[in-house]
Amino acid sequence: MPFSLHQGDALSVLAGLPDGCVDSVITDPPYNSGGRTAKERTTRSAKQKYTSADSKNDLADFTGENMDQRSYSFWLTQIMTEAHRLTKTGGTALLFTDWRQLPTTTDAIQAAGWLWRGVLAWHKPQARPQKGRFTQNCEFIVWASKGAIDGSRNPVYLPGLYSASQPSGAKRQHITQKPVEVMRELVKISPEGGTVLDFCAGSGSTGVAALLEGRDFIGVEKTEHYASIAEQRLLQAAQHSLSREDFVLAGPGDR
Repeated sequence: MPFSLHQGDALSVLAGLPDGCVDSVITDPPYNSGGRTAKERTTRSAKQKYTSADSKNDLADFTGENMDQRSYSFWLTQIMTEAHRLTKTGGTALLFTDWRQLPTTTDAIQAAGWLWRGVLAWHKPQARPQKGRFTQNCEFIVWASKGAIDGSRNPVYLPGLYSASQPSGAKRQHITQKPVEVMRELVKISPEGGTVLDFCAGSGSTGVAALLEGRDFIGVEKTEHYASIAEQRLLQAAQHSLSREDFVLAGPGDR
């Protein structure tokens, strides 16, 4: 089956999946950053933190964005420990983060048993300039592996820097949506025909990229609104070569 999409709590869903069922974990967790102070980061919603005026859609909020740094580190360690169990030996993990949570993310991913491999950069050309300061026009992707990587299994040469703007206007369907062109490059770390897991699937950009690049996809999204958007986008991405009967769409009863 090319993809399955689960609407529910990520830890609960992952606990029901079998060992070694995925080749790569590629996800953009709610990294509880945004805001000038700790109070702003823990009291404002994701919509208040990240929504810009150029969006043409009424972007729904999502939960999990108000943990302090210690709570976030504990949650991320928990879920990446579960993701480690699900990943095949030699498989990989890629986690988006910003500069504030970069140290916490690298700590958590190692505490969960992964071998930290490095940090990739996503450059955002349209970032807002800041007078008297450096422009914060990069997000980061911490990547790791479950043990040694066999390069002959997936002989790709991937860049460590990606440049693309976040979708805007009518194309923006999620508050923190990532560009599909970046995600299509990232999913290539999974072997062709392999399976990519995103336990914070959002509007489904990771899954769309995986399907377009010939990978299978397992997605988990807690917010019902975004799970519905992800379902439609995944169906559209696979529509050119697959019939609806090929899909497994897992709903709340499959949590």
